[in-house]
Amino acid sequence: MEIKQIPHSIFGLIGERLDYSFSRSYFSNKFEELGLKDHHYRNFEIAHEDDLVSFRESVTYNKRQRTTQGKHEIIRGLNVTIPYKQSVFKIMDHVSDEAQKIGAINTITIEDNVWIGHNTDAYGFGKGLEPFLPINSNALILGTGGASMAIAYTLEALSIPYLKVSRDPQDEHTIDYKSINKNVLDQIGLIVNTTPLGTHPDVSGKPAIPYEHLNGSHVLFDLVYNPPTTLFMKLGLQHGARVSNGYQMLVHQAEKAWELWNN
Repeated sequence: MEIKQIPHSIFGLIGERLDYSFSRSYFSNKFEELGLKDHHYRNFEIAHEDDLVSFRESVTYNKRQRTTQGKHEIIRGLNVTIPYKQSVFKIMDHVSDEAQKIGAINTITIEDNVWIGHNTDAYGFGKGLEPFLPINSNALILGTGGASMAIAYTLEALSIPYLKVSRDPQDEHTIDYKSINKNVLDQIGLIVNTTPLGTHPDVSGKPAIPYEHLNGSHVLFDLVYNPPTTLFMKLGLQHGARVSNGYQMLVHQAEKAWELWNN
């Protein structure tokens, strides 16, 4: 009697410079805790946006090749991080309504080689922000990348007015860092850093805002989680602001991704 080999379920992360990724350690620990010995999580570093199409082709080819050789690995799901949350649209077969509205993808479900893009960042941010609600004034979103789009979507759902901040504003809803002064911060209750500034190992980095005008009425939410207390957060604390890093957001978005992969 032929003994059938149980396929290995492969999950992974698409992005650049993934040495310190949250996802691999989080899901590897999760698989171990759940006793899922046939589940494995890998980092897939992609050097350039133009390589996304060839990446998908190579994953599809490798899946067939491994099956032929008897190794039986099945790619079941992927996470997406900087800088591909927007450009990854081009390798999707379908995109969820929410991800389409947000304009960014951070989770991919794969079944029978059909790739569907989702966004769990908005859900994760909403859960991470709950301890600080209600926010009864305006918000600033620092950065204009894929993560900022999920933040904006969530703030709109919570009816919190916001402006985005960029070094190179491209529209009327975005200002530059030089425009942030005491008068602006007096109208702000929430500041969300969606840039990678301050991430390990460059822990001296911080967004260029006038920290001296912060006070106890401000909440500083940093999507960076490593180090646990960034310079952005430290300077906020020095002036009485409440702060949070991005760890809880990552946990909630990861658990939502896990739900999608096992739907």
